[in-house]
Amino acid sequence: MDIVIENLSKKYNDKVVLDNFNNVFKDDTISFITGTSGIGKTTLIRILMGLEKADSGKIIGISNKKISAVFQDDSLCENLSVLLNIKLVCENLGNSEIEDALELLDLKGCMNKRVRELSGGMKRKVAILRALLYDFDLLIMDEPFKGLDIETKYKVMDFVIRKMENKSAIIITHDMDDIKYFRNHEKLIIDFKMPSIY
Repeated sequence: MDIVIENLSKKYNDKVVLDNFNNVFKDDTISFITGTSGIGKTTLIRILMGLEKADSGKIIGISNKKISAVFQDDSLCENLSVLLNIKLVCENLGNSEIEDALELLDLKGCMNKRVRELSGGMKRKVAILRALLYDFDLLIMDEPFKGLDIETKYKVMDFVIRKMENKSAIIITHDMDDIKYFRNHEKLIIDFKMPSIY
């Protein structure tokens, strides 16, 4: 079912962030949102995830969806191992399945390391991997590939693409090359807009 947003508004004190915003995020589609900083992109997805409450308007078609997310920060538990960070979200996955997935993103041998021992790029890959291993209907990603070198970014994007069959995603990015990369895959349905959020 498509996600339909009708007349969504949100302000913080006197700052209007969303002003009667309307949009349709199509089912089984990767929808990209781009635009300048401060126009409400992150606020919009936080409302979709139920982390913020809109002042007015309504959202149809999201209440029954299992949502997985990658935030701008990695939102990992620094003192827990990579394995336990993934198990917190994906408790039904076996260790061997997690190990195989880690190897695909060049994280072999990291499973039992504490997150605080990893580099920034490795933490980002763990955060993305954890979100993609969850059995989601809708994947929401906020600047997910930021800070990754080009070779790593393409490898991570390929992993995302493999996981997106019959799934929906909303991805915020400032990098038009990310959108071009996804568009090169014929099996994906891509919806790109620069919505007038404010």
